[in-house]
Amino acid sequence: MKLLDLSLLFFFFILFPCSKSCNSNDKTTLLKIKKSLNNPQILNSWDPQTNCCTNWTGVVCTHRRITGLTIAAGDVVGQIAEEIGDLTDLVILDWSSLSQLRGTIPRSITKLKNLVYLRFRITQLSGPVPKYISELQNVTFLDLSFNRFNGSIPGSISQMPKLETIQLSHNKLTGSIPESFGSFLGKFPKLYLGNNHLSGEIPKSLSKTDFNTVSLSGNNFSGDASMFFGHNKTTVRLDLSRNNFHFDLSKVKFAKSLVSLDLSHNRVFGELPLELTKLQLTHFNLSFNRLCGSIPQGGLLQNFEVYEFSNNLCLCGAPLKRC
Repeated sequence: MKLLDLSLLFFFFILFPCSKSCNSNDKTTLLKIKKSLNNPQILNSWDPQTNCCTNWTGVVCTHRRITGLTIAAGDVVGQIAEEIGDLTDLVILDWSSLSQLRGTIPRSITKLKNLVYLRFRITQLSGPVPKYISELQNVTFLDLSFNRFNGSIPGSISQMPKLETIQLSHNKLTGSIPESFGSFLGKFPKLYLGNNHLSGEIPKSLSKTDFNTVSLSGNNFSGDASMFFGHNKTTVRLDLSRNNFHFDLSKVKFAKSLVSLDLSHNRVFGELPLELTKLQLTHFNLSFNRLCGSIPQGGLLQNFEVYEFSNNLCLCGAPLKRC
């Protein structure tokens, strides 16, 4: 090869480095994050002498920029570094099963304007769920479950226009569901708020909502929950179990799409509507309520176990004893 050709080739690689090589700023940021987590063994592959786009565990790159960062089930001890916000091309941020990850979600996370998937799950993160989380306008999946977050649910979450799933279950959240959850900028997301310390009545603003999935199990909600039902809704799964809801089930109209219904451990009263026999239920539990009357015959109701109807005032008929 001629000297001129070699010179041109060298010049080309200076101007256009290998598409798989790691952006130097991103690499520096990752090493700072590693340090903030006390250089855990799970991140041993994060060697500054190697290419972070091809050799580093949990790192995904697109056009040399880091677009995915997954850290799971490791010996991490530390906090989320402020520098996380410098990975501005991130689309997926997924940290889970990190039992020694502590502290709060830093405000710098709002710099991640391209983020679509955000999960901090099964950690020791604590403090309030920050209101500024709503500045992540492209997030479709938000999972902050199985942590130690406390305080109220920020109503600003309803201002996230692309949100499809809100997963805040298994925390220490208090208060009720925000009024603003009666009107999301985008479509109504799947709503998982179970196993917190939430209480009070469901806001009337939610009467016109149409959630695909609602899980409020294991809280201390009270009053009426019939607004989650309705002929015109498209609800698929509804879990209101282990609360203090008090409403007349006989007056409820069911979405034809409903396949999973759990009202157990409440104070629901009335009779079971015949309409229940028309549903394609795969999960069903009405135990420990104040229901009465004959269980409608037909459909799939008789496929369920005795315990799923047990401990009511005076329910009778298959699969329970004859009336």
